[in-house]
Amino acid sequence: MQITETVPPETLFSDYAYFSSFSDTMVAHAKSIAQRLVVDRKLSKNSLVAEVASNDGYLLQWYREAGVPVLGIEPAQNIAKVAREERGIPTISEFFGIDVATRLAEGGQQADIIHANNVLAHVADLNGVVAGFRAMLKPNGVAVVECPYLKDLIDHVEFDTIYHEHLCYFSLTALDRLFRSHDLEIVDVERLKIHGGSIRIHAMPAGAEPVRESVTTLLAEEAEWVDDAASYADFGARVENLRKDLVGLLDRLKSENKRVAVYGASAKGSTLLNFFGIGKDQIDYVVDRSTVKQGHYTPGTHLKIYDPVRLTEDQPDYCLLLTWNFADEILKQQQTFRDNGGQFIIPIPEVKVA
Repeated sequence: MQITETVPPETLFSDYAYFSSFSDTMVAHAKSIAQRLVVDRKLSKNSLVAEVASNDGYLLQWYREAGVPVLGIEPAQNIAKVAREERGIPTISEFFGIDVATRLAEGGQQADIIHANNVLAHVADLNGVVAGFRAMLKPNGVAVVECPYLKDLIDHVEFDTIYHEHLCYFSLTALDRLFRSHDLEIVDVERLKIHGGSIRIHAMPAGAEPVRESVTTLLAEEAEWVDDAASYADFGARVENLRKDLVGLLDRLKSENKRVAVYGASAKGSTLLNFFGIGKDQIDYVVDRSTVKQGHYTPGTHLKIYDPVRLTEDQPDYCLLLTWNFADEILKQQQTFRDNGGQFIIPIPEVKVA
C-alpha cells in the first residue's frame, strides 16, 4: 500500500524536527531490543552495529554503553550533530542506499546488525536501501527493521498515519517479496504494540539461518486478506464516522463553554486536525514536549505550540491527545493535570475520554 506523491527527501529530512529521545517510550523500547541483541548475537568490541536514520542516538547509545562499536547514518544534519556532540555517537549525514553501503563495506565497516526503525515507510528508493542492507551486512549479519503494520492501520482506523512522509504501509507479504529480491530472507518477525501496532523483522543473507515459524504463520494469516480489496473497502467510511464522533464531541464541549487544548504537535496530529477541520474554533492551543517545536505553530491550523507545563498552569477542561500512540506515557506524565480535573480525549481507534 502506498501514496502516489513523493516529496524530495532533501526537502523533508535535511533539517528535521523529530527527535526520538523526547519520548521515554521510544528510548525504553530501543534499550530493550539493544540489550537483547547484544546477548542473542554475542556482540563484542569486535562487532559493528549500524543504524539507518539513527536520529539523535536514542538507540545506538545502548550498544555503545555495552562496549559495542556503532555507526549512525542520519541525513538530517541538525539531528546528526546532536548525536555526535551530545551522545558521542559516530554519525555520518547521508541518505543511506547502495552507494553509501558499498563504500562503507569496502572501507571495512561491515555490520553485524543494521537497524532501521520507522524509516522504510519514508523511502522512495526501497530497492536501493534494501540492496544497501545486503551490501553492508556480514555473511551472518542481520537487518532488524521496524515499521507500522498495515493490518493494525486498517483495523484501528489509523488514518492519521497516512501523510506525505509515509510513502508505504507494509504487510509482511510485501516485505518478504522486497527482501527476497535482494537475496535477503526474513527469518523472524514480531508484532509490537508501539506506534499503534508495528512489526519488527529480522532479515539475513539467504540461507544464513532457518526461517522461523513466526514468519510462515503470519504470511499464512495475511494470505487470507492482504490481496482482497474487500479488506480495505470500508476504511474510508470508518474514518468519516470517527470524524463525526470527534467533531461532534468538540462542538458539544464548546457549546458548554469548556476549554480544550491539544497535546502533540506531531505530523499525524496535523493530518487529523486538517482533515477533520478542527482548528481555533474548537482548540485553544497545543503543547508538546519537544523544545524544538515549542514557540512554533501547527501547519494549516496555526495553533501556537507551548511547553506541556502550560496544562497545569492554565488547566483547560480537556486535552485532545493527538500523539495517542504514546498515550500511556503522556497520561502518566500529566497526572497533575488529571488530578486537577483535566481529562484527555483519545481519538483513535475510537473517541474516548480518559
